Amino acid sequence: MSVLILCHFALALFAAPLVRRWGTRAFLVLALPPAAAAVWALTRWSTTAAGGTDTTEWRWLPAYHVDWALRLDALAELMVLLAAGVGTLVLVYCASYFDDRSRQLGRFAGNLLAFAGAMLGLVLADDLVLLYIFWELTTVFSYLLIGQTSDHKRNRRSALQALTVTALGGLTMLVGFLLLGHEAGTYRISAILADPPPPSAALSAAVVLILVGALSKSAIWPFSLWLPNAMAAPTPVSAYLHAAAMVKAGVYLVARLAPAFAEITPWRPLLLVLGSLTMLLGGWRALRMNDLKLVLAYGTVSQLGFLTVLAGAGGHDTGLAATAMILGHALFKAPLFLVTGIVDHATGTRDLRKLSGLGRRLPAVCAVAVLAGASMAAVPPLLGFAAKEAAFQTLLDGSTGDRWALAAAVAGSALTTAYTLRYLWGAFARKPGVPDTRAHPVPAAFLAPPAVLALACLVLGPGVPRLQDLLGAYAAQFPEPGHPYHLALWHGAGLALGLSAAAWAGGVLLFLASGPVLRVGHALALRSADRVFGGMLLALERTALQCTGLVQRGSLPAYLVTTMSVVLAGQIAVLVVDEPWTGTPAPRLWDHPTQAAVALLTCAVALLCLGVRRRMKAVVLAGLTGYGTALLFVAQGAPDLALTQFCVETVSMIVYVLVLRRMPVYFEENFSRWRRLMRMPVALAGGAAVAVVLWIMAGHRRAESAGAAMVEETAHHGLKDVVATILVDLRAWDTMGESAVLAAAAVGVTSLIYLHRRTDAAEQPVLPLPGDHPHAALRTGDQPHAAPHTASRTAWQASRYESAGLPSGDEGAPERTWLAASATLAPERRSLVLEVVARLIFHPVLVLSVYLLLCAENLPGGGFVAGLTAGVAFIARYLAGGRHELADAVRFKAGLFTGLGLFLSTATALGGLGEGTVLHGWTWHGHLPLWGDAHLSTAVLFDCGVYLLVLGVVLDIVRALGARIDRQIERAAPRPEEGRA
Repeated sequence: MSVLILCHFALALFAAPLVRRWGTRAFLVLALPPAAAAVWALTRWSTTAAGGTDTTEWRWLPAYHVDWALRLDALAELMVLLAAGVGTLVLVYCASYFDDRSRQLGRFAGNLLAFAGAMLGLVLADDLVLLYIFWELTTVFSYLLIGQTSDHKRNRRSALQALTVTALGGLTMLVGFLLLGHEAGTYRISAILADPPPPSAALSAAVVLILVGALSKSAIWPFSLWLPNAMAAPTPVSAYLHAAAMVKAGVYLVARLAPAFAEITPWRPLLLVLGSLTMLLGGWRALRMNDLKLVLAYGTVSQLGFLTVLAGAGGHDTGLAATAMILGHALFKAPLFLVTGIVDHATGTRDLRKLSGLGRRLPAVCAVAVLAGASMAAVPPLLGFAAKEAAFQTLLDGSTGDRWALAAAVAGSALTTAYTLRYLWGAFARKPGVPDTRAHPVPAAFLAPPAVLALACLVLGPGVPRLQDLLGAYAAQFPEPGHPYHLALWHGAGLALGLSAAAWAGGVLLFLASGPVLRVGHALALRSADRVFGGMLLALERTALQCTGLVQRGSLPAYLVTTMSVVLAGQIAVLVVDEPWTGTPAPRLWDHPTQAAVALLTCAVALLCLGVRRRMKAVVLAGLTGYGTALLFVAQGAPDLALTQFCVETVSMIVYVLVLRRMPVYFEENFSRWRRLMRMPVALAGGAAVAVVLWIMAGHRRAESAGAAMVEETAHHGLKDVVATILVDLRAWDTMGESAVLAAAAVGVTSLIYLHRRTDAAEQPVLPLPGDHPHAALRTGDQPHAAPHTASRTAWQASRYESAGLPSGDEGAPERTWLAASATLAPERRSLVLEVVARLIFHPVLVLSVYLLLCAENLPGGGFVAGLTAGVAFIARYLAGGRHELADAVRFKAGLFTGLGLFLSTATALGGLGEGTVLHGWTWHGHLPLWGDAHLSTAVLFDCGVYLLVLGVVLDIVRALGARIDRQIERAAPRPEEGRA
């Protein structure tokens, strides 16, 4: 089972290249994984029909009792056959529906196949957390599929709406899962169903929260607004996600949990009321639609309400009817969506007011639609009739609530008959006054998928008793009544058949009275849910803007004072009430006089920052406080921390300086003396409060320090540097999270600076500054004013005469350059000393960074420090030679280093799965020529990923705050021509 799921995702990764190579024929290849899943499920039919199960279990997060647990039973067997079988036919249908010129077809194909894999995992999951993961994957992939044509506003809005509704429902459901798992003592679904927790208020709350997620997924009122709008997606998506797969997920979850929780308040009344209401509202709205796809969409909403009533009734017979109806609905609704796509493809419209005479022009398509529509209207001898008869009879034999639901079901069935007739008449009938619609022929391969599904309705109608064993195996989880219901096409002339006849008659009358029905519908129509949703979003946005305008005044000091005041008030309140200092040992002022001296100097520098008005002076003083802290680390015997602090302060100060070039020299905020007098005490008190809290926390430690155990564990692995081992091995999860946050922050900051697109080496032409050599722009081979012989050449490839900017033939007095692109700077902007220093230290600093990376197991160092050190080397090149020098020093985009670093760290972490746990450590010992005995551990590989990530972040920031601002300054500078003018 795990292999089948993973095959979907693995092949989805190659969907784009397959589509580029084979065009739409690639969909036939992509249909193989769901086809294999369907075949595998068929081979397990006899086992699951007999009440047996297939299970797969892998201990994933044992500390949290979360497992990779998959289980195939009767209900999962039915859902796998639907998700995989219909998915296979839809992918085959896509090969004819699209053409090779369709935009972003590879991405669409990959998302559709990945959705099929997520749906397969959802119905097989036997763990609540695992089910939630696959649940949200279907949400994400449906968002991508609905928004496939992202250049259309309607698609973007519909995708966002579906994501908002279903994701919020999913998060609510997750809280319910956690409560349920806590109450049951396990997250294993089969164990919870076998031994459900006793009724309690917490269990009822968990049930309600879970049902919110299920109802939002299956578009049950009041969450039904997203499904009709999702019809903006391509028709294959509607046929699969919104008829046979995604919208069935909520119904599946209700059916899965009903055997254990149907008696828990308020399970049954909530589902029966909302399901019945949805069935009536959806069916009534379908009668007013003119788009064939929207008729089916609102009909789907109505049918989902009916399925929710049956699955939520929580009885043996209603459970049997629910599974039969789930199968019947997928087999008649999916082909109708596919036929709609064929009609749209052949005629160019889905508006039933413009379609006429297609029944004669496309008789085979009409026959398939009539067959599927007759099953939807529950006409014998089709499967829809057998399932509807089972539903009517089981509700009739149920409780009082079930009979009220039966009345709604009969009315809903009448509406179903009416909108089925409206669909068939609108698509294929010849209408008076409407010219016959022109349509091109439909290939047999295009019609085959819906024809197979429609024929299944015909075959399984008389053959419905053969489904009794499988569907009855699910129903057996409920208490069996004295006379259980058995599936059959004909149960004789009884009350259930009479109710069906009444529904048919009522549906025909509603169809014939379509004019008055439309007028009544428009008169009774309330404000659409879509407009309500849009109004809610607009109100939320306005509220957010008002709150932002209220609290975000643009004053950083005000933000800091507010934050510090709140934190300080909380700390003081706790200190006054609890008096936690009682019993706390008195702090030692220092261990060595050196510490006192460094601390006093650091505090003095910090105090000087309070009265500074020049920005540059404030940056320098703040940097000195950081260096003072690093010296305290040195005095305390923490060289790793000191080295990291030194590197961070160095890079930070350089970044600050780069930013200050575009800011005024002085702080421009005007504030009175009393404001300054108010802010100083807040700052001083905040620092003192933090110091007191740290002292109290350290003094109240009661448990044994973990340091000794970490030292022992480090020595056990033959290592010496405890800090580095903690970062890349013992606490590597923390490092991974921090690395991801660091990368995201860097991307966010640089994106804000670049606004539209990132600046790199060869981009828009920039004219030389006044005083620059006229041929100084070396990396502008695409510029119209660039010399032909320097086109597409870099500074490293240019001769020393070209680098100096001398014209050809003027080699008599070449200028010596220490850096490749230093000649791009005007003479007054160059520093020969800085160029020489940068040239001399560049390679040694890079070698030092590699040394710090590789020696981290036994000496101070590590990937973070090494990455910062390497970044300092490139910063030196930039400061000496400008942005062209940086571009020549780094030929690749900074994002490549960041991405490779994240990939390497993540791959190393996932490699530990070979031993059963993420981030499991591996060590290789061997002998290398000229090197001698050597060993390589996954910790070093993980640290290499951190090294590349940090280097990429530094380069990205320097390019954004350095090269980008340089470009802005150059564009703002007056041109030589302007000066002469």
